[in-house]
Amino acid sequence: MGGLPIMFEKVKKSVKRVRMECREFCINWGRTLVMVAIFAVILNTGTAFAYRGALQHGIAEEVIRFHVLANSDSEEDQRIKYMVRDAILQWMQQSQENGQGEVASGKQSDSLQQLTEKEKTERFLVSHLGELTEVANQVLQEQGVFYTATASLEECYFPDRTYGDCTFPAGWYEALRIQLGEAKGHNWWCVLYPNLCFSDCLHAVVEEGDKEELKEVLTAEEYESLLHKPEKWKISFRWF
Repeated sequence: MGGLPIMFEKVKKSVKRVRMECREFCINWGRTLVMVAIFAVILNTGTAFAYRGALQHGIAEEVIRFHVLANSDSEEDQRIKYMVRDAILQWMQQSQENGQGEVASGKQSDSLQQLTEKEKTERFLVSHLGELTEVANQVLQEQGVFYTATASLEECYFPDRTYGDCTFPAGWYEALRIQLGEAKGHNWWCVLYPNLCFSDCLHAVVEEGDKEELKEVLTAEEYESLLHKPEKWKISFRWF
């Protein structure tokens, strides 16, 4: 009988040791699961960002945006911003209709004929930056303001922007940039190439014909991505 208490204590210690080992195993396994879950989230998020970045880069390679920055957010400066926008777009439309410039005239050298339509548009814009600046400054003079305008073709960063039912992802894009005065006010933008600016400047409506132009220069995947607003990141866990 005297051996029973000793045996009971041994069993008790064994059970306690097994419980501690099981607990330690569960803790370590739980930590491993958490690390795997965190790694999966990071990998998935990184892949998604890389995918969106690749789409944005592909879109940016094929478009030129038009960017007008107002002098300030005052009512007068914002009104003048739209007047400059209209004058610039009207000048460009008339230039195309009248066949001004080597791009629009059809009288192109062999080297020019080898350029893409976007490259031709870039060359046209660069060669007419002086005229575009004059058009903008003429509006400013007529409105009696004392600041001036500058026109440039440069790489600009844009946040996510929706134009009609097309949402262009955030990133760097080439843009015809018109800066008015200090250029600290709210800006206006559209897509200059392919031409989405002339259809409905007031309501920013993208016509079906304009969408077809986008289809021609973008891949199917890039074009489809424009028709869907970017989803906000939402991370959730599901236990099985």
